[in-house]
Amino acid sequence: MRVILGAVAVIMGTIGIVVFTSTRKPEAAIGLLVAPVVLAILLVLFHSLTVRVSNKTIHLSFGVGLIRKSFSIEDINEASAVSNRWYHGWGIKKISGGWLYNVSGFDAVEIKLKNGRRNRIGTDEPKKLLAAISSAMDSSRD
Repeated sequence: MRVILGAVAVIMGTIGIVVFTSTRKPEAAIGLLVAPVVLAILLVLFHSLTVRVSNKTIHLSFGVGLIRKSFSIEDINEASAVSNRWYHGWGIKKISGGWLYNVSGFDAVEIKLKNGRRNRIGTDEPKKLLAAISSAMDSSRD
C-alpha cells in the first residue's frame, strides 16, 4: 500500500509539474498537484498499524498516531484469527456487523464484543495477536 500510494503521488506530481510548465495555466494542473499532497497525507496517517495489548485494553494506532482506537478487554466475548476477503480492502472500513482496521494483507484477528459488534484488526502475525488477546482475556476473568 505504501509503495502504491507513493508511486501514484510521484507520478501525479510529475505529470502536474509537466502540465503546469508546458501550459502555464495553474488551473490545468491543480488537480494533478493537489492529489499528491492528499496521497502524502494519507500515507503519513495510514503507513502502519500498531497494536498494543495490555491486561485491560487493546490499543490501535495508525501511522504517526493521530488516528487511534481502543477496546476494553472486559467488553470482548470472543477472539479468533480470520482472513479478510479482497473486497474488504484496507484502512478503516465498515463491515457487516462492525469495523475493519487494516493497512495491508488479508490476515486479521476478529474480536466479538459482548454487545454483538465485531471488529477485525489486521495483522501480519495473527497467531501472536490472538495469543496476546486470549492471555489478556484470561487474566481479566481471574
